[in-house]
Amino acid sequence: MKKILLTIAIVVCSISSFAQNDVTKFMGIPVDGSKSAMIQKLKGKGFTYHQTGDYLSGRFNGYDVKLCVLTENNKVYRIGIEDATACNESEIKIRFNRLVGQFEKNDNYEHILGTNQYIPEEEDISHEMTFNSKRYEASFFQRLNMSGQDSIQFVNNLRNHLLKQFTEEQIQDTTKTVREQVVFVSMNYYFDLISKKNVWFMINEEWGNYKILMFYDNKKNQADGEDL
Repeated sequence: MKKILLTIAIVVCSISSFAQNDVTKFMGIPVDGSKSAMIQKLKGKGFTYHQTGDYLSGRFNGYDVKLCVLTENNKVYRIGIEDATACNESEIKIRFNRLVGQFEKNDNYEHILGTNQYIPEEEDISHEMTFNSKRYEASFFQRLNMSGQDSIQFVNNLRNHLLKQFTEEQIQDTTKTVREQVVFVSMNYYFDLISKKNVWFMINEEWGNYKILMFYDNKKNQADGEDL
């Protein structure tokens, strides 16, 4: 049974571990906990807190930026990052595409296979944003954290999830049709986990000036309709 589940886990995304409390991280800091604690940790990374305006400033990925810490029910759910200096249309296109490339090459991230998130060189983004309300956005997901003991926990959690829809005999079935169904459910389970660790960015335009807005989201702490 464990061998089969491990095989499925490898097929899902070559993962070897899973942590129940695994959340999005920004510069190694979990996007979680209280706002005051997060601000202190960010100050430890070299950022300066500005009480008037309630934001932090500093350097991130080679650029001067402003950071905002957002909370829901007193828990941090988002780190928002804004370029401190605006640039022109040509520069922002280069910056956006460079970011896409950096994320795609980073082994800590995944994106939806088959998607092309680059802006074509000939694209007139000013026209598209102004007249067609086009939104330039790219989205990535942080991989699950790796640690030896957590691989067992992942397998157990996956097994319990599969047993909600399949019998043990079906999970062990090696026929193509049944195995494809099991792998499909396993993949959905995995992507549901990493979807809570969303990192995305977009182009923001104001009066012909462009900036990158980036967001490190811990969707586990976001409102999910519980107050409706």
